[in-house]
Amino acid sequence: MTKSVEPYNALALQVTCHAVNGLSSRQDVSLRMAETIADLAGKIRGSKGFISSFSGLNTRLVVLPEYFLTGFPMGESIKVWSEKACIEMDGPEYLALGKICQDNDIFLSGNVYELDPNFPGIYFQVSFIIDPSGAVILRYRRLVSMYAPTPHDVLEQYIEVYGEESLFPVVDTEIGRLAAVASEEILYPEIIRALTLRGAEVICHSSSEVGSPLKTPKNIAKQARAYENMAYIVSANSAGITDIAFPAASTDGGSKVVDFHGSVLAEADVGESMCGNAEVDIAALRNARLRPGMSNILARQRLELFAPTYANFKIYPANNLLVDGEILVPERKHFTATQQQAIDNLINTGILAR
Repeated sequence: MTKSVEPYNALALQVTCHAVNGLSSRQDVSLRMAETIADLAGKIRGSKGFISSFSGLNTRLVVLPEYFLTGFPMGESIKVWSEKACIEMDGPEYLALGKICQDNDIFLSGNVYELDPNFPGIYFQVSFIIDPSGAVILRYRRLVSMYAPTPHDVLEQYIEVYGEESLFPVVDTEIGRLAAVASEEILYPEIIRALTLRGAEVICHSSSEVGSPLKTPKNIAKQARAYENMAYIVSANSAGITDIAFPAASTDGGSKVVDFHGSVLAEADVGESMCGNAEVDIAALRNARLRPGMSNILARQRLELFAPTYANFKIYPANNLLVDGEILVPERKHFTATQQQAIDNLINTGILAR
């Protein structure tokens, strides 16, 4: 698929997330999700039309915030959230989102809670990419999470089912090589580097994060990850979360596009907004990656230096949700206890001091 790519517009669409925590039945949640998707269809169509008339660029990529479909669990158990708010891999929500892609000739990325029949009893937080035909062409399962199951927690079985390469998927498309990452994972350089080493050029980042005029950790990280990997990052934050028991605007604002120099090209203020949109020039990125020079950070990597260190240290235990080959459906306290175990391991190996 790799060939010349014309410049296009990427949009980090900042929309309000409507939480489903207070809804009592799966039927009510499904109706809420359908309403959310119908609302998105109009906002995406209108945003694409306006941006095209203003900039002359065709919007080909739209990234949605984390939690755009349901919000997040606030005290609900894994079992309750699985039944209430998680979607099927071939569910009607994906079909409806695919129709938006077909109608608007776009690639669409977002993040949802998803069930996988290969891993009964738990769910994964999934960043997806849908192409203009309406097909889901990429699923990235969040690897680092505080209170939700991840592929790392069932790593042996996950690799057995999907293979090791599935952990860091990259898809080669007509608008460049795309990858996705979820929320606070932008703080982990290893994840973005692993995607870049598999060819990623544009990172779709669905987030729901602190709305602040200060330089937040995630916003600093977005520029750092873009610069050190010579990649575009299209990062969509929510325009607040409603129907939940904290102030709605706590996670509001700052959706942005960062280029491969680490420069913020466009950024939205607070509220629902299409202002986080900018030109993506894949040809310029590829030319920069091919030029020798001090600024070519990617070509100056000496990974052999670091590989033994990573291989020799174990911090957070893999497979912690596998017990005698069976999946443990965890309570919330399991994740805190596992992190405490990781801290104890760091102390015992001398990495941390009491």
